[in-house]
Amino acid sequence: MSAYLTLSIAIVAEVIATTALKSSQGLSRALPATIVVLGYAISFYCLSLTLRTMPTSIAYAIWAGAGIVLITIAAWLVHGQKLDFPALAGIALIVVGVLVIQVYSASMSVS
Repeated sequence: MSAYLTLSIAIVAEVIATTALKSSQGLSRALPATIVVLGYAISFYCLSLTLRTMPTSIAYAIWAGAGIVLITIAAWLVHGQKLDFPALAGIALIVVGVLVIQVYSASMSVS
């Protein structure tokens, strides 16, 4: 399995787990708490597979950056979180940062 596929799975699982975390009400509700635990377990397992072939700094930058953007979108859609201009500008900067790493970083070589 490619490093980018396992990293994508890690990101999606983490976003699902983090979104369910609010609904779990302090892990006191069984179904959302189960989603949280399984989501984080899948996320960290897939991230560990990614790190076999991708540099840690690059994998983590992509994982964290994409996660922040996707969790913010999920919070907006699922929990009605409001996004003001500074929040949207910050998200845009995160996206640009991840793209710069992807396109221009010499350390992106995946072995």
